[in-house]
Amino acid sequence: MDKFLETLSENAALVLPNLLAALAIFLVSLYAAGLLGKLVRRVLARHKADHEITLLLSQATRWSIIIVGLIAALQRFFDVTAFLAGLGILGFTVGFAMQDIMQNFVAGIILLVQQPFNVGDAAEVGGGYGGTVEVINVRTTELRTWDGLVVILPNASILSNPITNYTRARRRRIEIPVGVGYGSDLDLARSAAIEAVRVVPGFVEDPAPAVAFDAFGDSAINLTVYFWVDVEKAGFLDARDAAVRQIKAAFDERGIDIPFPTRTVYTRPENA
Repeated sequence: MDKFLETLSENAALVLPNLLAALAIFLVSLYAAGLLGKLVRRVLARHKADHEITLLLSQATRWSIIIVGLIAALQRFFDVTAFLAGLGILGFTVGFAMQDIMQNFVAGIILLVQQPFNVGDAAEVGGGYGGTVEVINVRTTELRTWDGLVVILPNASILSNPITNYTRARRRRIEIPVGVGYGSDLDLARSAAIEAVRVVPGFVEDPAPAVAFDAFGDSAINLTVYFWVDVEKAGFLDARDAAVRQIKAAFDERGIDIPFPTRTVYTRPENA
């Protein structure tokens, strides 16, 4: 009996320090996990991230720290290297099989955190798809195109391509190409075009409107009218439509010709 108690006390003396150390490591990891989880929630809330993605990232942070703490605690009793190596091989196999899904998942998290666009924004994404954003999921984004089609795009393709957000552009530049006859007064055409766009809905004076003569065309001298509009006061297409109408009316009023393309056709007589 004395021998058994002596052996038990010796084993307890060896195990107890490791047990206390493992318990301390695990408790510290629990405290750190809760602290960092709250920090992640506060940061994402400050950036106005979605509630779902905030909860997902905070929980992922919390459990990652807990798992690391648990592994460190178990390391006090046995070597977990072989066990982790087996988990690594399994994780690599599963990850390779699900790489596309995970790639879209991670891209969805980045989109939800960075928010390059929101639901309802007019944008061009995914390498040329333009329309209104309707749904943003973790894996996919749903877009209603300008012609009414619904396109579901993988988030990875959106993140790997340029994103153009039209809604966030409060001011946009409009370009109107037009041609005037070779006999026209170019200075008069310039002033008439600038006066015409000043009455376009949403017109802004700064930056100032400008007219640039581009080239000598086949039947006209080509010019482009540049001006800026506030798209919160008038739609881009509405402003462009009004500009074409106003320029046409101003040129007609001043007798400035907008010529049709002309071609000279020579015919050879049958007897020739």
